[in-house]
Amino acid sequence: MEIVNLQIQIFLLLAVGYILAKKNFLSKETRTQMTNIVLMVMLPCSIVMSFQIDLTDKVIQSTISVLFISICIQFFYGFLNKILYNRYSQDKKICLQYGTMVSNAGFMGVPIAQGVFGDIGLLYASVFLIPQRIFMWSSGLSLFTTVDRKNLWKQVMTHPCIIAIYFGVGVMIMKYFGLEMPMPLQITLSSIGSCSTAMSMFVIGGILSDVDRQQLFDKEICLYSFYRLILIPVMIMIILRLLHLDILSSNVCILLSAMPAASTTAMLAQKYNQNAEFASRMVFISTLFSLITLPIMTLLFQWG
Repeated sequence: MEIVNLQIQIFLLLAVGYILAKKNFLSKETRTQMTNIVLMVMLPCSIVMSFQIDLTDKVIQSTISVLFISICIQFFYGFLNKILYNRYSQDKKICLQYGTMVSNAGFMGVPIAQGVFGDIGLLYASVFLIPQRIFMWSSGLSLFTTVDRKNLWKQVMTHPCIIAIYFGVGVMIMKYFGLEMPMPLQITLSSIGSCSTAMSMFVIGGILSDVDRQQLFDKEICLYSFYRLILIPVMIMIILRLLHLDILSSNVCILLSAMPAASTTAMLAQKYNQNAEFASRMVFISTLFSLITLPIMTLLFQWG
């Protein structure tokens, strides 16, 4: 039910954005401005708050394997991106590669992991997301830019979301030594960051309002959804089982690798004038299919 409730919430937010756009309250210009606000303000606040993890010696020891698995999975995504999408046009290839590298584990994965595995699942999920956030705002962001390599890395490493990771790591270290951010600052960051999901879905819903309904379920996106929701997590499950790693931490990693495309796929495509309609359909269709695949994945844990 945790999975179903979150997915219904996503579709309701998409529907609000769709209706707003159809009623001409959410124009293309407004969507562009909202995208900038989400990427430059709301998401960085959300990222900083996600690093509010209580680090203890026991926690550090128990999460090392999760962190290692997550890093390996990111490199595995990079390998798949080199072979899966070479026959697609460049504007679609960028979205597909980013959508493979970055899932919606941040919004959907954390509460689902907590619902399925309890508080230890929440902890493991928070640690699992650290490498994804670093990769998504470095190599992931670089997919959408066209500047030379020197300026590219300067642009990437000074992006607000990357700067938020720097602050997030600092916050995590502070908590380890018993120091806390001032409460007014915590509340402000949390309030702003909590708006990012709704705003993102409004924008994506608005983009979907411009899409021909007959193009929603095209072959390319259905194939991507198969890769993202079934093939990749099953391959990761097989590898982790063969390595005989800790079952609980492995299952959390497998579950988070089975999440649909991240909403930032469409947000970045919108911001950098790539194929935002295609990216929005990726988010919508993969999330729709995950209504079926995620419950099945949790059932596989009982046998795998």
